[in-house]
Amino acid sequence: MGQPVVHFEIMGKDTNKLKSFYSDLFGWKIGETMGPELGHYALIDAESSGLAGGIGQDPQGGVRTTFYVSVPDPKATLEQATAKGGKIVMEPTEIPGANTTLAMFTDPDGNLVGLTKA
Repeated sequence: MGQPVVHFEIMGKDTNKLKSFYSDLFGWKIGETMGPELGHYALIDAESSGLAGGIGQDPQGGVRTTFYVSVPDPKATLEQATAKGGKIVMEPTEIPGANTTLAMFTDPDGNLVGLTKA
Protein backbone atom coordinates (compact mmCIF):
# COMPACT_ATOMS: atom_id res chain seq x y z
CA MET A 1 0.00 0.00 0.00
CA GLY A 2 1.21 3.50 -0.80
CA GLN A 3 1.29 6.51 1.49
CA PRO A 4 -2.26 7.72 2.32
CA VAL A 5 -3.76 11.15 1.71
CA VAL A 6 -4.77 12.27 5.21
CA HIS A 7 -5.76 15.94 4.92
CA PHE A 8 -6.79 18.57 2.40
CA GLU A 9 -7.02 22.32 2.63
CA ILE A 10 -8.67 25.08 0.69
CA MET A 11 -6.94 28.44 1.01
CA GLY A 12 -8.43 31.67 -0.24
CA LYS A 13 -8.97 35.32 0.50
CA ASP A 14 -11.87 35.09 2.99
CA THR A 15 -12.17 32.12 5.35
CA ASN A 16 -15.71 32.91 6.47
CA LYS A 17 -16.95 33.21 2.87
CA LEU A 18 -15.36 29.84 2.02
CA LYS A 19 -16.75 28.24 5.19
CA SER A 20 -20.25 29.37 4.28
CA PHE A 21 -19.89 28.25 0.67
CA TYR A 22 -18.67 24.71 1.44
CA SER A 23 -20.90 24.09 4.45
CA ASP A 24 -23.97 25.21 2.49
CA LEU A 25 -23.00 23.38 -0.70
CA PHE A 26 -21.82 20.05 0.73
CA GLY A 27 -23.15 20.03 4.30
CA TRP A 28 -19.63 19.99 5.76
CA LYS A 29 -19.30 20.73 9.47
CA ILE A 30 -16.59 23.36 9.85
CA GLY A 31 -15.20 24.51 13.20
CA GLU A 32 -14.59 27.99 14.51
CA THR A 33 -12.12 30.19 12.67
CA MET A 34 -8.81 30.54 14.50
CA GLY A 35 -6.96 33.85 14.82
CA PRO A 36 -4.64 35.55 12.34
CA GLU A 37 -1.56 33.89 13.86
CA LEU A 38 -3.00 30.59 12.59
CA GLY A 39 -4.05 31.89 9.19
CA HIS A 40 -7.73 32.35 10.08
CA TYR A 41 -7.84 28.56 9.73
CA ALA A 42 -10.91 26.41 10.42
CA LEU A 43 -10.96 22.62 10.57
CA ILE A 44 -13.39 20.59 8.48
CA ASP A 45 -14.90 17.60 10.29
CA ALA A 46 -13.77 14.38 8.59
CA GLU A 47 -17.08 12.61 9.21
CA SER A 48 -18.97 15.28 7.30
CA SER A 49 -16.51 15.55 4.40
CA GLY A 50 -15.02 12.06 4.16
CA LEU A 51 -11.48 13.30 4.89
CA ALA A 52 -10.09 15.70 7.48
CA GLY A 53 -9.50 19.15 6.04
CA GLY A 54 -9.17 22.83 6.65
CA ILE A 55 -10.13 26.18 5.21
CA GLY A 56 -8.02 29.29 5.68
CA GLN A 57 -6.63 32.52 4.29
CA ASP A 58 -3.43 32.46 2.28
CA PRO A 59 -0.94 35.00 3.74
CA GLN A 60 -0.15 36.31 0.23
CA GLY A 61 -3.82 36.55 -0.71
CA GLY A 62 -3.60 33.70 -3.19
CA VAL A 63 -5.91 30.75 -3.68
CA ARG A 64 -4.97 27.09 -3.70
CA THR A 65 -6.14 23.62 -2.87
CA THR A 66 -3.60 21.23 -1.38
CA PHE A 67 -3.67 17.62 -0.32
CA TYR A 68 -1.38 16.21 2.38
CA VAL A 69 0.21 12.77 2.29
CA SER A 70 1.34 11.01 5.47
CA VAL A 71 4.97 9.94 5.14
CA PRO A 72 7.43 8.47 7.66
CA ASP A 73 10.20 10.97 6.82
CA PRO A 74 9.22 14.34 5.26
CA LYS A 75 12.85 15.38 4.68
CA ALA A 76 13.64 12.19 2.75
CA THR A 77 10.44 12.55 0.74
CA LEU A 78 11.36 16.16 -0.16
CA GLU A 79 14.75 14.92 -1.34
CA GLN A 80 13.07 12.28 -3.52
CA ALA A 81 10.64 14.88 -4.91
CA THR A 82 13.44 17.28 -5.89
CA ALA A 83 15.41 14.44 -7.48
CA LYS A 84 12.36 13.79 -9.67
CA GLY A 85 11.92 17.44 -10.71
CA GLY A 86 9.90 18.87 -7.81
CA LYS A 87 10.76 22.03 -5.85
CA ILE A 88 10.72 22.51 -2.10
CA VAL A 89 8.23 25.14 -0.91
CA MET A 90 8.47 24.51 2.85
CA GLU A 91 11.12 22.52 4.70
CA PRO A 92 9.88 20.18 7.45
CA THR A 93 8.37 22.36 10.16
CA GLU A 94 7.07 21.32 13.58
CA ILE A 95 3.61 22.74 14.28
CA PRO A 96 3.60 23.98 17.90
CA GLY A 97 1.20 22.13 20.17
CA ALA A 98 0.01 19.78 17.40
CA ASN A 99 2.67 17.02 17.53
CA THR A 100 2.80 17.27 13.73
CA THR A 101 5.49 18.00 11.16
CA LEU A 102 4.50 19.61 7.85
CA ALA A 103 6.47 20.14 4.62
CA MET A 104 5.47 21.20 1.10
CA PHE A 105 6.74 20.87 -2.44
CA THR A 106 5.56 21.49 -5.97
CA ASP A 107 5.54 18.75 -8.56
CA PRO A 108 7.20 19.34 -11.98
CA ASP A 109 4.00 21.07 -13.23
CA GLY A 110 3.75 23.37 -10.20
CA ASN A 111 1.00 21.57 -8.24
CA LEU A 112 1.42 22.09 -4.49
CA VAL A 113 1.62 18.92 -2.38
CA GLY A 114 1.82 18.77 1.41
CA LEU A 115 3.57 16.17 3.52
CA THR A 116 2.77 15.36 7.11
CA LYS A 117 4.22 13.17 9.82
CA ALA A 118 2.07 12.92 12.91
